[in-house]
Amino acid sequence: MSKFVIFVVLLSLLSASTPKKFKGDEKPDWAKKDIRDFTDADMERLLEQWEEDDEPLEEDELPEHLRPMPQIDMSKLNPEDPESLLEATKKGRTLMTFVSVSGSLSRDETEQLTKLWQTSLWNNHIQAERYLVDDNRAIFLFKDGSQAWTAKEYLVQQEKCESVTIESKVYPGKFAKNVKEEL
Repeated sequence: MSKFVIFVVLLSLLSASTPKKFKGDEKPDWAKKDIRDFTDADMERLLEQWEEDDEPLEEDELPEHLRPMPQIDMSKLNPEDPESLLEATKKGRTLMTFVSVSGSLSRDETEQLTKLWQTSLWNNHIQAERYLVDDNRAIFLFKDGSQAWTAKEYLVQQEKCESVTIESKVYPGKFAKNVKEEL
């Protein structure tokens, strides 16, 4: 009797754990293939089937391209200032800012200088990742793009900052001699 009870329990567990997607030989053609013969489309269908019973992700856990755009209250924006509109549209979006350093600094000196600027930004609760792309040029990556304009105000005041480029617009540094328009 106890063997029968164990058998029934195991059978019910096995039936509960098997996928309920297909019954018998009702599998579509792509599912009957050997896994090594799957195309990218087949793998995508398999992933969709696998994830269809998952709970949806929270809004803040979604990848950036799937998050809804932030709502912009146009009544609070100054129509005379296009930068405020641009700043509002970048809220919550990743944004890259290019920063050029003036003078003939070595790569190590540029690294130290931009690291100091990054630390100053972090101390003011502006989170930016920094990547050196040239001996006198760095990228500051902002997870919240609206912070880039606040950071720009700080950076252009620095003595060794030649220019800051946001969205293809060049902002010359306060102490810069000649800044050409960059695209």
